[in-house]
Amino acid sequence: MLLKVGGMRAALGVLAVRRACCLFRSAHTAPQTLEYKPIKKVMVANRGEIAIRVFRACTELGIRTVAVYSEQDTGQMHRQKADEAYLIGKGLPPVAAYLHIPDIIKVAKENDVDAIHPGYGFLSERADFAQACADAGVRFVGPTPEVVRKMGDKVEARAIAIRAGVPVVPGTEAPVSALQEVQEFSNTYGFPIIFKAAYGGGGRGMRVVREYEELEENYQRAYSEALAAFGNGALFVEKFIEKPRHIEVQILGDKYGNVIHLYERDCSIQRRHQKVVEIAPASQLDPHLRDRLTADSVNLAKQVGYENAGTVEFLVDKNGKHYFIEVNSRLQVEHTVTEEITDVDLVHAQLRVCEGRSLPELGLKQDKIKINGSAIQCRVTTEDPARGFQPDTGRIEVFRSGEGMGIRLDSASAFQGAVISPHYDSLLVKVIASGKDLPAAAAKMSRALAEFRVRGVKRKTIKYDYNANVFVRTGCTAQSAESGSVSHEGGDGVTGRREKELGSE
Repeated sequence: MLLKVGGMRAALGVLAVRRACCLFRSAHTAPQTLEYKPIKKVMVANRGEIAIRVFRACTELGIRTVAVYSEQDTGQMHRQKADEAYLIGKGLPPVAAYLHIPDIIKVAKENDVDAIHPGYGFLSERADFAQACADAGVRFVGPTPEVVRKMGDKVEARAIAIRAGVPVVPGTEAPVSALQEVQEFSNTYGFPIIFKAAYGGGGRGMRVVREYEELEENYQRAYSEALAAFGNGALFVEKFIEKPRHIEVQILGDKYGNVIHLYERDCSIQRRHQKVVEIAPASQLDPHLRDRLTADSVNLAKQVGYENAGTVEFLVDKNGKHYFIEVNSRLQVEHTVTEEITDVDLVHAQLRVCEGRSLPELGLKQDKIKINGSAIQCRVTTEDPARGFQPDTGRIEVFRSGEGMGIRLDSASAFQGAVISPHYDSLLVKVIASGKDLPAAAAKMSRALAEFRVRGVKRKTIKYDYNANVFVRTGCTAQSAESGSVSHEGGDGVTGRREKELGSE
């Protein structure tokens, strides 16, 4: 009898061990299923072409779409492309409307929005907005609020990069609070130096100073620009690297610690620190340097538990040495060229990751991501060359785009009759050309840009110089066009679309 009891105890012990093992395995496999929450409705807290880009991805995935718009954007195309559209920021200036978090959250809660995609610009890198979404029970299509905060604070991002073993440009460890600190930095490292906004990007609040006499004026201007753009004028200072290449790496992370890169883009062609032409992959980039850039990007992302899409930006000097400069914790304007060379729809991936899918579930494993050909993005903008390429406004009287094989157009205001507002970015349409290699993509781009006809606003064009192997910016006055050559993409084409003003019945 004692033997039987002992045997029973032994058997029970074995069962307990087996049960514990099952629970252990379950605890490590269940989250991928338990965490998955389908998204049925997405709001884009943005406007223009990026809103339409996200709406199209949502429609392909069977997700209902919601647009928000300012009073000045009542007739804009992004409003028409969504299933539902709601006015926000009534009585506010145009840009302020898209920055008014309470209205955006109110619309989301009142209309059963599951997730908010911030696009780029506006609130896309605001940790308080990501937190407001979380507090309201609405998913933010991007990193967690804490990661957005860390990456948005360029000083903290530098410290994280250093801990991850990623090289950084010499700079201040914290935002400077007085001109005297800047003077001390310049005495230590010499000129040129550069001011950068601590809480935002996109070239705003960025000023290069080459001599002592320019210091005070540029400090004040950079502070004012940062304050106006991001609501915080804090600046930090870096040693300025002369004539570097600007290389950025696309990263993608999920909720389970997986991070991959989708190779790099060369964004060196800029004006006033604003990117003009983007190329993927970077031309004539040393393979060993590519490996270091991508490895550093993944390591940095893993250091902070990065989730969703983001971009790690670097400067590469004439000696091939690379320096980390910042992380953009959002989708980039130039994400299109990465999509073209990798065949990965980044917005689809963003939404699926937000739902709780893992990268392996989506088939996104590092060894499966390959470079296929080359892609170039150019921005056709409404700018007046006679006024230093300042944004031009007015009504487009004639519009004809360049199209054809290997050409992708992402736009929102590029059609006959569109009114170009002075309140927003001057981007008219993004033109993306892809081919088997860079010369093939460049030939398609040159041909497509030459076909553009725009009348009513002035525009800027990029042309490819085959001899110099570079793109050249040219100013164009109003163009003539053949009658009947322009079509207007009108109508919403969506049934069940609802519109109302916020707060109205």
